[in-house]
Amino acid sequence: MTRDLEGLRALVTGGTRGIGRGIVDTLVARGATVVASGRDTEAGEALAAAVPEVSFLPADLRDTASVAGLVDGAVRALGGLDILCHCAGIYPEHPIGSMLDGDWHDVIDTNLTSAMALVRAALPALQASGSARVVLVSSISGPRTGISGLTHYCASKSGLEGFARAAAVELAGSGITVNCVAPGTILTEGLAALYSEPGVMDDVIGRIPAGRIGAPSDIGNAVAFLASPASSFVTGQSITVDGGQTLPEVQG
Repeated sequence: MTRDLEGLRALVTGGTRGIGRGIVDTLVARGATVVASGRDTEAGEALAAAVPEVSFLPADLRDTASVAGLVDGAVRALGGLDILCHCAGIYPEHPIGSMLDGDWHDVIDTNLTSAMALVRAALPALQASGSARVVLVSSISGPRTGISGLTHYCASKSGLEGFARAAAVELAGSGITVNCVAPGTILTEGLAALYSEPGVMDDVIGRIPAGRIGAPSDIGNAVAFLASPASSFVTGQSITVDGGQTLPEVQG
């Protein structure tokens, strides 16, 4: 594996498990030093103990003060910041008819509002980098598809892509690129539990042209490209990583 991120400093939210952990592992393998954040302190400390290039800082991204503290702590721990990857996200099911205001705001604040707060807090360090990268993990759900019971989640992920396009224009003059990676179905701990009934996983795989469920490293590789010097002329874009899941038309 190429070491094209050698010497670069990264903050990855939601980095202790699932897709976020895959991103952290890939960035480290390619030379970066990483601060991972999350709510699960036990998982974060275990990660930091297992991987010398990673340190952990807890944060609740629903709280903008906590976000600012996370960024400040990461910049101090790393001595600067070159890569900001926002992967943290939640997706509790809530039908529209029974959704409470708090249900909506928990998802929007965690997934979307936090992106603005992270970039706002990190902006001085990103500008000082001179060639910084912001990578937001969106989803095929929202920007490209819809799921019943997840209107808040789909809205948050669509919002991330709109935020990325506008931020890319605004921050280009500072040498900062802003892009998204949109995962399809990725095998994480949560997905394995969700699709644990016999035959369900096989049914899902049957709907993916690539013939397999994605791995967290598939998302990590896409994030690593967008975080690398090779992507310097790519900004305001979203890379779909779904094994062709969103491509097939319904056949008559």
